[in-house]
Amino acid sequence: MEELARESISLLAHSSSHADPPRLGSFGAVFIMLKSALGAGLLNFPWAFQKAGGVATATTVELVSLVFLISGLVILGYASSVSRQNTYQDVVREVCGRAIGKLCEVCFCFNLFMICVAFLVVVQDQLEKLCISLYQSITGSLEEEMPYHWYTDHRFALFIMCLIIILPLSIPKEIGIQKYTSVLGTLAASYLCVAVIVKYYLMESHPVLIPPDNSQGINSWGSMFSVVPTICFGFQCHEACIAIYSSMENQKLSHWVLISVLSMIFCLVIYTLTGQFTSSMSTRVPPANLLITPTAGVYGFLTFGQEVASDILMSYPGSDVVIIISRLLFGISIVTIYPIILLLGRSVILNLVVRLQRNRRGVVTKSFESRCRVILTVIWIAVTLLIAMYVPDMSEVISVIGGISAFFIFIFPGLCLVFTMETEAVTHTVRWSLTAWGVITIVVGSFIFGQSTSIALMELLHKF
Repeated sequence: MEELARESISLLAHSSSHADPPRLGSFGAVFIMLKSALGAGLLNFPWAFQKAGGVATATTVELVSLVFLISGLVILGYASSVSRQNTYQDVVREVCGRAIGKLCEVCFCFNLFMICVAFLVVVQDQLEKLCISLYQSITGSLEEEMPYHWYTDHRFALFIMCLIIILPLSIPKEIGIQKYTSVLGTLAASYLCVAVIVKYYLMESHPVLIPPDNSQGINSWGSMFSVVPTICFGFQCHEACIAIYSSMENQKLSHWVLISVLSMIFCLVIYTLTGQFTSSMSTRVPPANLLITPTAGVYGFLTFGQEVASDILMSYPGSDVVIIISRLLFGISIVTIYPIILLLGRSVILNLVVRLQRNRRGVVTKSFESRCRVILTVIWIAVTLLIAMYVPDMSEVISVIGGISAFFIFIFPGLCLVFTMETEAVTHTVRWSLTAWGVITIVVGSFIFGQSTSIALMELLHKF
């Protein structure tokens, strides 16, 4: 994600000299923040808000989370200016020490690994629907009449895609294709948001059962916080924010606060338009009543209600042309972004292997580094592919990613703030106030990590 941010900066920002680092304006910074955050998490929001139990609870959790999301971005920008480092791992290592820096690298690598799993799950879901759509178009038969063959299985199609497309794109040391394809994720997310809204208004009726705010789900803390992992996954741009901040022309903290607030509000609007639901109690909600509800973000849930899938695209029929285009956009964007995520994770592991080899032998040959790069790439793709094939849906993966994201959004920024206040020349009141906020952020992040992990474990045990 940092690499995506840096590449976007180099494409959007213009410097006076090729030797100078790119200087990024406000518009470019907001755009790249959105680009880093928006993605596969958009598919999961309607299901997550439905599972939360009601509009009041879901909206409250989202808005409270937004405070911590913005706070984390501001803290990281401040820590970057103090430490004069321009990557997330370097800032954490410089401010918090080597031990916490090592933990940050481990979390960073594992987070990237699970994001790759989520990407393959999304691709597998879309391949399943596209195979069904292709079969119906060719034969004119119904989905139920489609015979099963091993070569028509969507898991086999995913294996072939990984073998002939993702693997060749991932093996090179540098991945230049991102210059041309990294914008596809933003395009796919924007198209899906518009498609969900348009599909809602094109429906003749909306037979959706909406649970009341005093339903049983509202009274359950587990149900209330079940939306948090999806929020963490969907709003996760904190790993890239330091690279963005370091490249900005105006690095004043007040300006960075404005960039952070605008970025998170835009993300909130886009996710809400796709995922959140209304407080209306009727089972049939016409557009006229929709306009007077407290929030406009009702479309994903109102279209399918409690039947919404954890991947919103899976709720639509396979023959819908508008949704087929959305599936293709998401599929292509993920196939091209996957190698970039792999590159970031592989670089962390490869640097460790090279360092160990240099300590043992004193020298590292290019052939050794190349062999390690190929082996790590094959292992990474093979393991993520196996996990994706046997994960029932995205919800289990999102729970894990949401838990790990808590480290980058809450825990590490909180630690940075606490450690920074030990050395910064500020008044006693400011020092204790900011230290207290840092501790609160760490505690909240630890709770979210525990909650997300427990949700993932319970869902895993329930499957077996």
